[in-house]
Amino acid sequence: MITIRKASDRGHANHGWLDTYHTFSFAGFYDPKFMGFRSLRVINDDTVAGGRGFGTHPHDNMEIITYILSGTLRHKDSMGHQQDIVPGEVQHMSAGTGIMHSEFNPSPTEPVHLYQIWIEPKSESIKPAYHQTRFAPESRLNTLKLVASPDGADGSIPINADARLFASTIGPGKSVSHTLGKGRHGWVQVLRGEGTLNGSKMGTGDGAAISDESALTVKADKEAEILLFDLA
Repeated sequence: MITIRKASDRGHANHGWLDTYHTFSFAGFYDPKFMGFRSLRVINDDTVAGGRGFGTHPHDNMEIITYILSGTLRHKDSMGHQQDIVPGEVQHMSAGTGIMHSEFNPSPTEPVHLYQIWIEPKSESIKPAYHQTRFAPESRLNTLKLVASPDGADGSIPINADARLFASTIGPGKSVSHTLGKGRHGWVQVLRGEGTLNGSKMGTGDGAAISDESALTVKADKEAEILLFDLA
């Protein structure tokens, strides 16, 4: 079964400095049918204005992944990390027992467009951890590149969750395929572009919850960038 979550049905808030869309219930947006999916809790599509950002705030017991589409995001946290995140890089924090962090757009004029993803951890109250890795564009062209996994397989970022995250840029007319194991579920998020998931049309900002399916094929009608989650 594939359930499409249309971009137009997401929650939306424009705070001036932050233009944000919520796939699942978040902050002031509540949709009882979309509180999350399996261990996925948050998929936020954020555009942050130049010179603005998220002030220092706490998190605990959550796996947090940031994926940049355009622009630069400057990260600073209570573990001592201070790094810029740019397109092609994936950032991850295991908030664990607790972490304070801020995210800021260092450009005075150019916005930064990002996806922030929260995944519920498989173990609580672990020591906080931070990872940031660049994945070359060619490594995910017309293929599903594993960028985060429980065991750090194939150079992916190790995360404290029973989830695997793949990224792909698919050329027009090209496709990528994935097989879900028995009892596994999937989520596909279209970051940009248009295509089909097992024949179902999807466009920019659309997501899809997948259960009781094994073979998945995403085909691009025009160049598309996607994230695919393989979930318990």
